[in-house]
Amino acid sequence: MDHFYVMKVKKWKRYAVVVALAFFAAVLLWFERDGAFSVLSDDESFALTKGNAEESGVALTFNISWGEEKVHDILEELKQHDVQATFFVSGEWAERHPDILEKITDQKHELGMLGYRYESYLDQEVDKVRNDLLEAKEVFDKLGYDDVELLRPPHGHFDEEIIELAEKQGLTVTHWSVNPNDWENPGTQEITNMVMEQTTNGDIILMHASDSVKQTANALQTILPGLQNKKFQFVTISELINQAHAESRLTD
Repeated sequence: MDHFYVMKVKKWKRYAVVVALAFFAAVLLWFERDGAFSVLSDDESFALTKGNAEESGVALTFNISWGEEKVHDILEELKQHDVQATFFVSGEWAERHPDILEKITDQKHELGMLGYRYESYLDQEVDKVRNDLLEAKEVFDKLGYDDVELLRPPHGHFDEEIIELAEKQGLTVTHWSVNPNDWENPGTQEITNMVMEQTTNGDIILMHASDSVKQTANALQTILPGLQNKKFQFVTISELINQAHAESRLTD
């Protein structure tokens, strides 16, 4: 009798896993079919993960939370290929490197924030998250960037409460849809292949410009002209949002 119950439990667990995976796959396919979509969304709050699949625009984004060396090579590659990107930086990093921040914005790249201390918001009480956001906004305001409206939560960790909190402070939570994990330095060719093979219309590409990346700048030498040759248009996150909103207004 004991063996019977063990088998029954295992069968039910296996069944539950299959049902969960099937549901996840169905949701993913539904998102991909509709093109422009958000995650953890309802009528009032959303986190941007991908733009309009009917438009050829893709957004190249870079996270910076520490270091001051690798970003310059990345900026040079972007300049050579006339590509505008969106840089998400922590308030703590911005305080320490205002000259690099100025270089980023002088090259007409868009600026977003990673909060202040770059610590997971899901590991903190909501009041601490609120204070972190306020501290970051204060830093950017003091540095003359009072129009920062994009937030990428540290490590990409967020839930609906974080989204709502960010929106109350005038911030749009921004995730990604293509992630080559360049911070792990898997190899220049692997980074290049993943971006080239996975990128489709409306995608948000996550890359990094902290000093942990050793191969990103070299990968960009192929990625930037490669995506341009495939007829993709590099846009900022704000431009990607505008394209998605334009499509939404057309279909209302």
